Amino acid sequence: MTTSTRRQPRSATSGYESGLDPVLTLSALAAQLGVSVQTLYDLRSQGRGPRGFRVGRELRFRLSEIEAWLARLEEADALRHPEALS
Repeated sequence: MTTSTRRQPRSATSGYESGLDPVLTLSALAAQLGVSVQTLYDLRSQGRGPRGFRVGRELRFRLSEIEAWLARLEEADALRHPEALS
């Protein structure tokens, strides 16, 4: 009788237990935000996208950086549209 152990696939947000921030790939971030990969490339080239880093050929983004970037976008939007706060 043979038993095989199936390995669970690691998600794009899985991190090691070493205290590293979880990361998302560019394509995973685009899918989560509902935008195209090209939109994220464009935002980054304009200096308006999240800070990322390359691992090999693929861009990666720390979850903490994505959250900070989204908070900055929300803050800027609230300043442009103060009536939406009421």
